[in-house]
Amino acid sequence: MTEFSPAPIGRRRVLIAGSAAAAAIGVAGASTAAARPGTAATPAPATAAAGAGDTAAICTLTKELTEGPYYLDHALVRSDVAEGKPGVPLRLALTVVDAATCAPLNKALVEIWYCDALGEYSGFVGNNGHQEPDNGRFLRGGVLTGADGVANLTGIYPGWYRGRCVHVHLKVHTGVTLTSDGSFTGGNEIHTGQLFFDEKITEAVAKLSPYATNTVPRTPLSADGIYGNGGTAAGLLAVTALGSTPAAGYRGTLTVGVHPDA
Repeated sequence: MTEFSPAPIGRRRVLIAGSAAAAAIGVAGASTAAARPGTAATPAPATAAAGAGDTAAICTLTKELTEGPYYLDHALVRSDVAEGKPGVPLRLALTVVDAATCAPLNKALVEIWYCDALGEYSGFVGNNGHQEPDNGRFLRGGVLTGADGVANLTGIYPGWYRGRCVHVHLKVHTGVTLTSDGSFTGGNEIHTGQLFFDEKITEAVAKLSPYATNTVPRTPLSADGIYGNGGTAAGLLAVTALGSTPAAGYRGTLTVGVHPDA
């Protein structure tokens, strides 16, 4: 099943701040690719952060991106979402800020979900043509931001499924209550979006096992109808290598600004 084209969701809007903007306002932990509004970010080498950055603070308002058909309301609270899935290690550091003030947002629940190396989502295994165990939990979860607005999550580099480029789905919630069973309840959903990866990095990862056994043709970033060459404003991560080879993994960072009262 493919996803629908992006469309506004209610009145919620999102601001994505580039790395220069984060530096200018002193947001701790923010390291993103900066891109001017309406332009595509220039792909960076696989071993370097994407984007060169600008000297002036840049804040770009953009529409939210589609939730897609694979969201499950499990409300899992955990920093490691891998659940033992094989793949290239991935660390995400996502900084949430108030769009009006650029101040870090404390205790916002940042939730992610995405497919495994074979393009299968937990709870929907088989939709991409591969059969494997399905516990309905792998590659799903979220954590609260700290006082610096940063949410740190770990997992594996995503795979791909028919009609979409490699991506991670994202939601931001405020005012949630953590429960004793490792989940959360209540609160307000203030942002729904997606995170994207530089094509050169994806090309390197796609050659490795188990990604190389994914039998579905891969859609490149440039041909993805939802990303639409939107650069950082659409969720393009700044990605740095964790080691000297693609198998060592990557770290992705982005600063996501939201309207907390959405």
